[in-house]
Amino acid sequence: MKKKLVAMALSTAMILTGALGLTAQADDLGDPVTLTVTLTAVSTDTHAQAMQKLKEYVEDKSGGNITVDVYTDAQLFSQEEEATAVAGGDADMTLTSASWLTTGSPWISMFTAGYLFNSYDHMTNTLNGDIGQEVFQKVSDEQGLYPLGAWYLGSREISLGQDKEIKTPEDLNGINLRMPNTDAWLFLGSALGANPTPVSFSELYLALQTGTVDGQDNPLGTVESAKFYEVQDSITLTHHLVDSVWPAINTEKWNSLTEAQQQILLEGVEEGRKYCDETNLQKEEELVDFFKEQGLSIYEADIPAFQEHVLNEYLNSDFSADWDMDVYQQIVDLGEEYKK
Repeated sequence: MKKKLVAMALSTAMILTGALGLTAQADDLGDPVTLTVTLTAVSTDTHAQAMQKLKEYVEDKSGGNITVDVYTDAQLFSQEEEATAVAGGDADMTLTSASWLTTGSPWISMFTAGYLFNSYDHMTNTLNGDIGQEVFQKVSDEQGLYPLGAWYLGSREISLGQDKEIKTPEDLNGINLRMPNTDAWLFLGSALGANPTPVSFSELYLALQTGTVDGQDNPLGTVESAKFYEVQDSITLTHHLVDSVWPAINTEKWNSLTEAQQQILLEGVEEGRKYCDETNLQKEEELVDFFKEQGLSIYEADIPAFQEHVLNEYLNSDFSADWDMDVYQQIVDLGEEYKK
């Protein structure tokens, strides 16, 4: 069933790409261009590897007209700096998400809310559909950073440096939970019931190892690729954020490309998305057993209890004051089609 749904999502994305009416002809590519990509992700992360797939496709399809230089492991900019660097033209592309764009577009905090999406299919058909196109264009207009799609990062779970079952939000009381250092991420940590503690991703392994933080939330694939399981004892499956990363380009750079170059880049984004989504969906089916083999305890949260608590925290706070509630309702309505 999952592979069928993935195929449907890919088909939808390709239709959207085709709807742009762009045709990549070998004789109208224009002057050669180099795109500098900055990533915080370690090179073994699925989404970093997906960016390599994009690079390979784009360079091959353009016959070398487009060069994509990918820098992983925060070689160029930290996680906190990436989106600003691309918007300011200090790099051309990155992988970002709503959580890193809320300062310039407060309304987009809607997409950082826990339990907004109920499944992978709900997320990808929202962000790679009409709603996503509207959202991404608005971000481009406001910030000079244009997301070209959404890749599945995985569903975020809570993992701890102690063997502790997290059944309800009350079980996170007093837990110092690492979160990225933005208001959106920190609010999510608080809404989950924890004490959110900002730590950069590049410093997280050491923070977990030394007990600077009690735990962290990341998709299972990231826990595996960054080897966080080496310094943690338990994982609770909360599925609190169906997470995605957005390949985004500096708007001026995008507008400077010819239509043929834009088309090739969009096709490359789709190649990356196909690899990222299928790989992460497969990993999620396999990694629970892997972590058990590594000695970690795996628990399942009371999802309805978390959903009710977390969404109430958002809707009853000033955090949702800037949300477009019409779009929010469209997302909720669309989610009815994808409930498990």
